[in-house]
Amino acid sequence: MSSGAVSGCEQTFPWDRADGAALASPGPQDTLAASGAEMALALPSLLPQASPCSHPPPAQAAKPRPSCCPLPILSVCLAGESGAGKTEASKYIMQYIAAITNPSQREEVERVKNVLLKSNCVLEAFGNAKTNRNDNSSRFGKYMDINFDFKGDPTGGHINNYLLEKVCPVSPPQLLLGTSDAQLASLHLCRDPAAYRFTSEGASNNLLASDQSNFKDVADAMKVIGFSPEEIDSVYKILATILHLGNVSFVAEGDAVAIENRELVSQLAELTSTQPESLLRTLLYRAVATGGGEVIEKGHSAKEANYARDACAKAIYERLFCWIVGRINTVIEVKNYDARLHGKNTVIAVLDIYGFEIFDSNSFEQFCINYCNEKLQQLFIELILRQEQEEYQREGIEWQHIEYFNNQIIVDLVEQPHKGIISILDEACLTGGQVTDAMFLESMNTKLGKHPHYTSRKLCATDKSMEFGRDFRIKHYAGNVTYSVEGFIDKNKDTLFQDFKRLMYNSTDPVLRDMWPEGEVSITEVTKRPLTAATLFKNSMVALVENLASKEPYYVRCIKPNDQKSPLLFDAERCRHQVEYLGLLENVRVRRAGFAYRQPYDRFLLRYKMTCEYTWPNHLMPTDQEATRALIDQHGFQDDVAYGHTKLFIRMPQILFCLEQERAQLIPIIVLLLQKAWRGALARRRCRYLRAIYTIMGHYRRHKVKTYLLELVRRFQGVRSMADYGKGVEWPDPPAVLAQFQENSKLLFCRWRARQIVKNIPPSDMGQIQAKVAAMEVLQGLRKDWGCQRNWGRDYLSSVAENPVMATQFTRRVQALRDKVHFSSVLFSCHVRKINRFNKSRDRAILVTDQHLYKLEPRKQYKVMRTLPLSMVTGVSVTSCQDQLVVFHTKNHDDLVICFHKMQPEEDNRVGELVGVLVHHFKTTKRELQVRVSDCIQLSLRGRKRLVAVEMRHELAFPDFGKSRDGFVLYCPRR
Repeated sequence: MSSGAVSGCEQTFPWDRADGAALASPGPQDTLAASGAEMALALPSLLPQASPCSHPPPAQAAKPRPSCCPLPILSVCLAGESGAGKTEASKYIMQYIAAITNPSQREEVERVKNVLLKSNCVLEAFGNAKTNRNDNSSRFGKYMDINFDFKGDPTGGHINNYLLEKVCPVSPPQLLLGTSDAQLASLHLCRDPAAYRFTSEGASNNLLASDQSNFKDVADAMKVIGFSPEEIDSVYKILATILHLGNVSFVAEGDAVAIENRELVSQLAELTSTQPESLLRTLLYRAVATGGGEVIEKGHSAKEANYARDACAKAIYERLFCWIVGRINTVIEVKNYDARLHGKNTVIAVLDIYGFEIFDSNSFEQFCINYCNEKLQQLFIELILRQEQEEYQREGIEWQHIEYFNNQIIVDLVEQPHKGIISILDEACLTGGQVTDAMFLESMNTKLGKHPHYTSRKLCATDKSMEFGRDFRIKHYAGNVTYSVEGFIDKNKDTLFQDFKRLMYNSTDPVLRDMWPEGEVSITEVTKRPLTAATLFKNSMVALVENLASKEPYYVRCIKPNDQKSPLLFDAERCRHQVEYLGLLENVRVRRAGFAYRQPYDRFLLRYKMTCEYTWPNHLMPTDQEATRALIDQHGFQDDVAYGHTKLFIRMPQILFCLEQERAQLIPIIVLLLQKAWRGALARRRCRYLRAIYTIMGHYRRHKVKTYLLELVRRFQGVRSMADYGKGVEWPDPPAVLAQFQENSKLLFCRWRARQIVKNIPPSDMGQIQAKVAAMEVLQGLRKDWGCQRNWGRDYLSSVAENPVMATQFTRRVQALRDKVHFSSVLFSCHVRKINRFNKSRDRAILVTDQHLYKLEPRKQYKVMRTLPLSMVTGVSVTSCQDQLVVFHTKNHDDLVICFHKMQPEEDNRVGELVGVLVHHFKTTKRELQVRVSDCIQLSLRGRKRLVAVEMRHELAFPDFGKSRDGFVLYCPRR
């Protein structure tokens, strides 16, 4: 069986081969020439319908399904040795997803696709490194969620990274060889990678012609993702900082140490935007807080300074990588997701994580990486081998159990609480005193000596491939791996002095500052002991496995065809070993003996019931199982299916192809039927809806009108008995339809109220009331005193109290004028002071009848000096003060200027009375009289423009006119 599987890989090499939920992918060394779009078009033709696969390969699985199909949450797990091609396979999956989505070329979807693709380039530059087994080895694990909307277009994603191995990535050599000379000088760098301790190893191999283009690709990708120019500049400075830190060397000066190349300190301070003095003290000293809160500085030894320098460089690199991942996530994460607006959120997860590693010297990093692969292999066994066989037995399907190796015992060896290697390592790290790596190894030998998958030189003295006090061996599912315990405790503690964190937090570079939030903590503040690196990694692996287990899994098993990195060489023995430990043989056995497709009866009927007359539109059989059996029998597929307790199992994919083809032919007919029925239902529902709307509107309007009228009656039902006849009653807000009704009602109410008030007034006072109302309409709020509170006498010259000497003569003059012009009534009469166009003022009297305005001479028996028909009067002007000035404007532009005087009493204000009488008279004759209120009145005397103003004076007893530069001034006594 093993030979057959390897032969199959060799025959299809270098192409991929799918078997169910697992895909064997041999060889990353050669790049496929086809683009993403060409792959999308070619892939269906590479999947023959006679293939016994139950599922398409992972790339095809990544394609969002039609909307009529259920949309599962998928995961694509890439596994294999280091250098087997997992990263390249993940790129092809991403390219395929990009090629088959967004057919309408929507801008936002295109942006998300570009960011997802470009993120690979950036993460490889900062997270990959060259090893002796792989030129582009991922030194971190990458888990990417890609979110799709209900149409199958990518809407965003999220990236999680795991256990970044703090070795020199490929980005510093790219920076040295790809950036411009000017930028290189600003970073205080030179082109030669050998000049820097962190890049000197293998420097000649790094001088590749492609580094310059790779650097440009990374820079372009960062711009596409959305990094600002300032952020990119900060990233370059941080990379330069890492390179310069590696070159910092220390020399002993007595009991203390000093920095040999002090110029580097200034350059590092410039690159990190920190103070040179602070940076120097951080490199040479460590601040320690005592129990009493006192802070003292402890100088480093040369060994401690070198350790602190390297720890700082590694921590900066790790923080930079995590910041880049977080920055990419801020761009691609789905923001403001709402299932009601965006539909179901379908996720495809792609896991590209470091492969199983066996080096000549394996340390803490290889231990964690291989533990990760054990966890993923356990998940594969759990989901693909164990659960599938258990499902057959649970459903009552005849099944011959297939044996497989369960690596749970190895996983427990590493992670079991209190007994596993990680727990023993944490216990050693937390133990007080000086605990060495050898003591940690001795503790493992004591506690794990009887474990079948653990051994060491002490437990197996004859095995000379391991050294005493240094090596231990774990029998992994992929083979035996010998680990050196040197550095395990230091790497697990992952110690970085708080001084470096405070230094970076106080940087003025916002990017660098954001990477060190814990630097804000005061040195005297007591903090909780952080979890160790191994425990953090174990927790992240447990969470990752739980996440993957919640999704529908697809596996890409990458087979490394040879160790020579050749695209054409196929090492059969090497591949056979990988096929065996990856569990591909057991997977093939389970798939061949099992069934390609399974589905609960109700879901199967829901999808295919239209293909059978007994099940469409709804079956009448006792159970869904019997209805499913009738459908299968009608199509003649009864020999290739099995009936479980709750599910139907189909052995050959051709059955599904036939059912899908027949269903596709019937769907258009069903769609037309549903459209017709649904459109009719919508039309009828809308008609009922509109009728209901109009009915509700009618009832509601009547309700509003009734409510309004009842409220109106309630508020105004007692106004007849009120003292003010309801003047203070507030009107309710009317419905829109009754707005005009309320305006009319208000007018009627005002008339009724006025009638109620007026009917109590004697007829003799009615004329005075009407005149006062007319005066109020034109003077209220414009003139301070217009005589509202006093009794208006109107014809004052006929009154003996006002005119005791001349009243009789005035009466005879009025009678003579009445006999002459036949006027009906006297409207107003009073003594006045007038001024003419020659600036001469005289005492006169005015008489206003219903036809004329007369200017009279009191000293000549009230001789008529001027007769002005009221039809010639266009307006009246008065001031806003308490003076008695009145100007009559005429059509012939010969205005009359007067001021009342010789009144009894003298403080009477008769301006309002005259204005009210005239305005009321003009209204009764259906004419308009303009009344102007101004403190500076403009007039015209025989066509000549003049101005008249009022001035108050204490020394005057009576008002009089005077001359001004542009007209007249009325001087009034101040009272």
